[in-house]
Amino acid sequence: MKQALLIVLDSVGIGHAPDAADFGDHGANTVGQIRETVNDLHLTHLDEAGLAACELIAAGEPFTRSTSLACGALTEQSAGKDTTTGHWEIAGAPILEPFATFERFPDDLVEEMERITGVSFIGNYAQSGTVILEELGEEHCRTAKPILYTSADSVIQIAAHEEVIPLESLYDICRSCRTIADRERIGRVIARPFLGSPGNFTRTANRHDFSMVPPETVLNRLSDNGVETVGVGKISDIFAGSGIHQSHPTGSNAEGCAAMDRLLTEPSSTPRLIFSNLVDFDMLYGHRRDPAGYANALREFDHWLGTLIPRLSDDLLVIITADHGNDPTWHGTDHTRERVPLLAYLPGVSKDPGLRDSFADIAATLSGWFGTDHQGLAGKSFV
Repeated sequence: MKQALLIVLDSVGIGHAPDAADFGDHGANTVGQIRETVNDLHLTHLDEAGLAACELIAAGEPFTRSTSLACGALTEQSAGKDTTTGHWEIAGAPILEPFATFERFPDDLVEEMERITGVSFIGNYAQSGTVILEELGEEHCRTAKPILYTSADSVIQIAAHEEVIPLESLYDICRSCRTIADRERIGRVIARPFLGSPGNFTRTANRHDFSMVPPETVLNRLSDNGVETVGVGKISDIFAGSGIHQSHPTGSNAEGCAAMDRLLTEPSSTPRLIFSNLVDFDMLYGHRRDPAGYANALREFDHWLGTLIPRLSDDLLVIITADHGNDPTWHGTDHTRERVPLLAYLPGVSKDPGLRDSFADIAATLSGWFGTDHQGLAGKSFV
């Protein structure tokens, strides 16, 4: 029974995109800068698979070393460099009109959010999620007012201490704000629960993303044509559950890899796509500008990849990619506009995909693998 495994290494970019200067990111290179910054970074299985070759392809340079997987690099078409636009384009739906972003939300918008949620917010400015807890966490605990903030992404983020505002109450606040976010074209409303005391606040694994419902994607096409679609990590959140049959939320990359291991060994009576997001690279190390932590996360995935390679079979298509960059040596704390790697096990195909014009080529390849109609969706198959 045919299966496909699509793994998004969240933010693992491999060099600035052609239009990176428009985003202030010319020169950014997530993997390249980590290789230069961190001593003794040996990504044995990733580089044997072709990651180093992908980096050369992204830079327009030739490579001669043989690789165990087909390799290439993807260039984003969408007008953004965030999680939602990256994943939606991977699924065949590029976003050519950018989502709305804010340095702070207008007063009338905040007043409307307060009216429909029944709470008063503190904050309302762009900030790192960990820094804003240092700045406003104590006031939140004292007043029980949720912390409202944003970032360079198209997001409304709402943070609350789990012992001050229960999780379900925080989720209800975010659900209420989703209707406003849809009208204003804001990609995600993110619940950011935390625990601890002043000076020692820690975000918990109970984050939940409330996303805009995407246009039709390859997930809808597959699920409508008898292919079981399984999300691992925050995939279901990113697509607002659209086109997803089954979801396995995770709290870490390790949990995501364990979930993929379980799913790959489960018998299935129908064709199946396993679509996984490994978020630690981005959330824990990219935004926090921690090259050493990022490098260690790459080492851990490299080790897991070494256990996956021997299990490859002719009924399993494997694609490993990313959704944007997040160079931990770059200025600020935002994502970076970069090309992303394309590593693929393509049964019966020996040609490398090479440099591609859109992330959506992955969607077209999945359509071809499962024999579903791709008309009306973006992308060109590399098979």
